[in-house]
Amino acid sequence: MSETADVVVVGAGVNGASTAFHLARAGVRRVVVVERSHIAAGATRKSGALVRMHYTNPFESKLAFESLKIFQAWSDIVGGESPFVRTGFIQVVAPEYEEHLRRNVADQQALGIDARVISVEELKRMEPWCDVEGLTWVAYEPDSGYADPYATTCGFLRRAQELGVEVRTHTEAVRVLTRGDRVTGVETSGGTIEAPVVVLAPGAWANRLLQPLGLDYGLYPRRAQVMIYRWPCGFNHRHMTYIDAVLNTWFRREGENCTLVGVEVGVLGADPDDYDETGDQEFVAPTRSTLARRFPAMAEAPLRGSWAGMIMMSPDDRPIIDQVPQYQGLYVMLGDSGTSFKTAPAIGKCLAEWITEGRPQTADLRPFRSTRFAEGQPWEDATNYGRARRTISR
Repeated sequence: MSETADVVVVGAGVNGASTAFHLARAGVRRVVVVERSHIAAGATRKSGALVRMHYTNPFESKLAFESLKIFQAWSDIVGGESPFVRTGFIQVVAPEYEEHLRRNVADQQALGIDARVISVEELKRMEPWCDVEGLTWVAYEPDSGYADPYATTCGFLRRAQELGVEVRTHTEAVRVLTRGDRVTGVETSGGTIEAPVVVLAPGAWANRLLQPLGLDYGLYPRRAQVMIYRWPCGFNHRHMTYIDAVLNTWFRREGENCTLVGVEVGVLGADPDDYDETGDQEFVAPTRSTLARRFPAMAEAPLRGSWAGMIMMSPDDRPIIDQVPQYQGLYVMLGDSGTSFKTAPAIGKCLAEWITEGRPQTADLRPFRSTRFAEGQPWEDATNYGRARRTISR
């Protein structure tokens, strides 16, 4: 016999967790989260978890800003200790993109974000270990930093469960059930759950649920890697969080004496059920060298650990957040391309608003619509830093 729910959320990563929390907070009584493995088992657990608002478009900046407000007021909104660590944030760009940098920061300031363009001389005063040779101007956000991705996800789900949400781990969503142009529920490995609303946030496993519905957004999985380096003797600088568009990397503090680093190296088309979750040995030295180009003192930093995770890419490297027009009641957060952790609190809030109020109130999600590829309008930022359809943050 089938069970019933008001909403089924597929995926217990940070986006699914945020959505479930906001649904429960909005008063939706019967919300069930199904997760094929354990909480935050996919890309969330492996995320660099940067929290910053600098994007090359105002739409993602808005989502990030609204999310920062939730991180800053975590104990009041979600409850418990905040997983957010404020470090300050620096966006590095090549000198030829100064005008783009200024325009992007102006857009962010118009949203109310505390963002500034500062000289590299000022950066050097704040970060004396930083090599600024060849740079002129950078963006600075004093309120940004990073968060613990696992604690963030668990925090959302813990409060959601207190509000009545049921979380079922080791329960795989096998297929989305439909009748005509409406969703009617989800068939899971533990049985059928009937529901008029289904939210898909399954990460790298999305295509398995989309294909039987006749939905093809060109999504593909990618294996991405992260390295952690112990600060060498004599280096004790609690540096800020960086995205470096010159070196195509990002890095942030990890704990009291380590730096977490990601570089744009990945295997396209990897199998999310069969991949090596440890970092590749040949990735260690190049990543350290890249870090040392910005922080020379890290040239001999010992490796403390590494991991690899699977992220789901979209054709334009931007998320798909939508109420799928082909099926009433089907909402999706797909193809985040490794850059949705910092926006997940607001994304979940927007999806909950869409479901309960008929449209998102917190932010404009139209640029993230699922139909943009069929319309011949993939995302492309005019004020990019040499990578029109990509963001280097993970």
